[in-house]
Amino acid sequence: MESRSRSMMLAVAVLFLFLIHGSHCFYLPGVAPEDFQKGDLLKVKVNKLTSIKTQLPYSYYSLPFCSPKKIVDSAENLGEVLRGDRIENSPFVFKMREPQMCTVLCRIKLDAKTAKKFKEKIDDEYRVNMILDNLPLVVPIRRLDQDSPTVYQLGYHIGLKGQYSGSKEEKYFIHNHWAFTVKYHRDQQTESSRIVGFEVKPYSIKHEYEGKWSDNTRLTTCDPHTKRTVVNSNTPQEVEANNEIIFTYDVEYQESDVKWASRWDAYLLMSDDQIHWFSIVNSLMIVLFLSGMVAMIMLRTLYRDISKYNELETQEEAQEETGWKLVHGDVFRPPFNSDLLCVYVGTGVQFLGMILVTMIFAVLGFLSPSNRGGLMTAMLLLWVFMGIFAGYASARLYKMFKGAEWKRIALRTAFLFPGSVFAIFFVLNVLIWGQKSSGAVPFGTMFALVLLWFGISVPLVFVGGYVGFKKPAIEDPVKTNKIPRQIPEQAWYMNPVFSILIGGILPFGAVFIELFFILTSIWLNQFYYIFGFLFLVFIILLITCAEITVVLCYFQLCSEDYLWWWRSYLTAGSSALYLFLYATFYFFTKLEITKLVSGMLYFGYMLIASYAFFVLTGTIGFYACFWFTRLIYSSVKID
Repeated sequence: MESRSRSMMLAVAVLFLFLIHGSHCFYLPGVAPEDFQKGDLLKVKVNKLTSIKTQLPYSYYSLPFCSPKKIVDSAENLGEVLRGDRIENSPFVFKMREPQMCTVLCRIKLDAKTAKKFKEKIDDEYRVNMILDNLPLVVPIRRLDQDSPTVYQLGYHIGLKGQYSGSKEEKYFIHNHWAFTVKYHRDQQTESSRIVGFEVKPYSIKHEYEGKWSDNTRLTTCDPHTKRTVVNSNTPQEVEANNEIIFTYDVEYQESDVKWASRWDAYLLMSDDQIHWFSIVNSLMIVLFLSGMVAMIMLRTLYRDISKYNELETQEEAQEETGWKLVHGDVFRPPFNSDLLCVYVGTGVQFLGMILVTMIFAVLGFLSPSNRGGLMTAMLLLWVFMGIFAGYASARLYKMFKGAEWKRIALRTAFLFPGSVFAIFFVLNVLIWGQKSSGAVPFGTMFALVLLWFGISVPLVFVGGYVGFKKPAIEDPVKTNKIPRQIPEQAWYMNPVFSILIGGILPFGAVFIELFFILTSIWLNQFYYIFGFLFLVFIILLITCAEITVVLCYFQLCSEDYLWWWRSYLTAGSSALYLFLYATFYFFTKLEITKLVSGMLYFGYMLIASYAFFVLTGTIGFYACFWFTRLIYSSVKID
């Protein structure tokens, strides 16, 4: 027996360690590795221009950068399109392990319109994103203390604002020279190489040349023949109408010990493990506190209350000890607006299924950042296919409430939540479209989303509803009285609004530290790949929601208030209110968004996220309370 329990503990410990380090142990890439021989052509692609100030992405060629003869769009998955990715070919010519110095890309002359465009994008701190062999371009930033690892920023700034020494007038300067570094890992036997890093250092330099410009003109500011290269931005290139800008680049190749399978590690470097551990410990403390309270309640109700009542103590003692026992004839009375509750519970089950499966895939490494848009695509498809569980859960509950029209409930379950989210999404998309941003979802993609909803999700909800309604109805453990019992006047702290708002604090408290990292990854354009931690926090959230609802439900029943159905849903669901308030706090303290449209985008998307969080947590709370009431009322003898 002892060896069995020891092996069980060992298995749990191994699983725990696996979850924590799930994102580091092994890597299941989104693409197969590609081998390059010396001199092979490397395809450099350009992606969207992004800004954390506006949150509105634009395609690379929306600005008059150097372009190839024919611009070719790369095929994008659903997630990439929804993220605003627009991956296109570029005029850069890289050849494997063949360094280049001061290669002239093109020369452009600015007019007033193009100069204004560049200035606007520099003002909004837009960054250029590029891709080589599925690796995003990064700018390495070395910290002042030597021991700290290099930090990588995605993409380089289009340009910057500054003043000449001795002048107070602010000028705009463009980055027109790039020093690229391609890191590769070489196979000693085959001499083939795999790309493991793609870095850049951007410079602003006013290029000079002698005579008239032609294809063979040699620059005096940087020349491969005299080995003169750009090392600083002391003579920057100004952005003004009628100025000519010459774009140039260097390419350096560095051999690296990093293997192809580990090439993303530098991008996903987690320098704040301690904060995540603190988040887990903080959440576990909340869970332990609540678990203690639940254990006390269970012991008290199931051992003292039930045994005393079953021993048929005097009526006064039973009444004095167990208030919850007095409402047995009303506790399973169907609630007000029970149809809507069925719909919301079904939608919550759909969410729970989607998130659990997504988390498992993410922890196993299938949804790595190398598979761009993979996470969003997976979540959308899983949401659609989980419709069958939504229909089943809502129909089962509906039948328990003595409902007869299961098709009506299935229809509402299929349309209420997705319909309201789609309406908000459509309005936001119109706003983005009005800004001519690449973040606007094209008509074709919008049609595909509607097709997924109507063609797969809705039929699956009906299939689930049909199966659920065919099952025998869930029997109540006690009979319901014909005449409702009057609820006595409640103490101020048992007021529904007060207890609902109190109930949401702890589930939110269990996740708010991790929430900071999630918001940072979404709105500050950083990678989030700590799914091991996130999975643990999610499990803790589920336990917290269940426990706080059970505790407050018990207090409610003890004060002879039997209207627990909706209150159990709202108690856990109220954590969504705190989520939205935290998102508002984050907006004003961490983000530098100034444009009205960008602010509306932020609050629109956070409203959708909070609504989804409400549905998920509310359903967890409801099922916990549902299980708890059935458990305690089936454990006592009723006359």
